[in-house]
Amino acid sequence: MKLHGYFRSSASYRVRIALNLKGLSADHLPHHLRKGEQRDPAYLAINPQGLVPTLQDDRGAILTQSLAIIEWLEETHPEPPLLPKDPLRRAHIRAFAMALACDTHPVQNLKVLARLRDLGLPDEQVTGWAAWANREGLAACETLVAREPGPFCFGATPTMADLSLVPQLANARRFGVDLSAFPRLLKAETAAKNIKAFADAAPERQPDAE
Repeated sequence: MKLHGYFRSSASYRVRIALNLKGLSADHLPHHLRKGEQRDPAYLAINPQGLVPTLQDDRGAILTQSLAIIEWLEETHPEPPLLPKDPLRRAHIRAFAMALACDTHPVQNLKVLARLRDLGLPDEQVTGWAAWANREGLAACETLVAREPGPFCFGATPTMADLSLVPQLANARRFGVDLSAFPRLLKAETAAKNIKAFADAAPERQPDAE
């Protein structure tokens, strides 16, 4: 398999964790987002959105969007499971993951922040916007898992929720968010980072890390 990504991309980070947990390897093909390499015509031919990650399987099939890729990995390589069998629990975990991957991350990603700068907002306000988006999303997620015993977001093993949480907390730290208000999320992060699959997927451990 081939994984088109970027070391600091939280969406790519999610997929790297999933691959590691499933014991799968993929050739890492970096596209430097700050240099605009994701807009190269050759890459747009693969992923018309010009986003990362993109996963190509061993037969050349192309998959985009991190949660769709993770769901595909779950269906084709079901062990260890990233979603429980109970339909209600599965829905709760998906909702948590989407709160971060669909509602929090997109409004503070590089593309949106670049647009805000193009509209004339000073860097201080742009960074403030990103911090606000992170705080809003994380606050909701803290409530969603407040009564879950853990140590992970939804129980004794990592799920799709943890794959979404760990990269988002990394984003929040980059934008100076005070995470002390989210003790339950930090508990899940600590448990996750003690697992080699999570540690090896960290941005600083990627071949294209700066």
